[in-house]
Amino acid sequence: MAASKLLTQVRREIRRRNYSYKTEQAYIGWIKRYIYFHNTTHPIEMGASEVEKYLNYLVNEVNVAASTQNQALSALVFLYKHDRWTERTTYLVGSSFFTYS
Repeated sequence: MAASKLLTQVRREIRRRNYSYKTEQAYIGWIKRYIYFHNTTHPIEMGASEVEKYLNYLVNEVNVAASTQNQALSALVFLYKHDRWTERTTYLVGSSFFTYS
């Protein structure tokens, strides 16, 4: 199965920033699970409310530990903070995303 353009771009950005290979694997895994959770909707069409729903699902339905939730959040913050698929800049402040075109 070929990697999606989005995941290839995320991998490239992670490697450009010299993150460890284990971090790359973890972030890609969380991003994939986030996308599948939302029925393969592209992240460009999602925002803070979808991130919140996913994190709440992890806590309430899957019963993940706090550190696991933090890792998932870090992966999603990375995805939106370093998005290269749009010409916008997205910032996560508190539990809200702010987008500037």
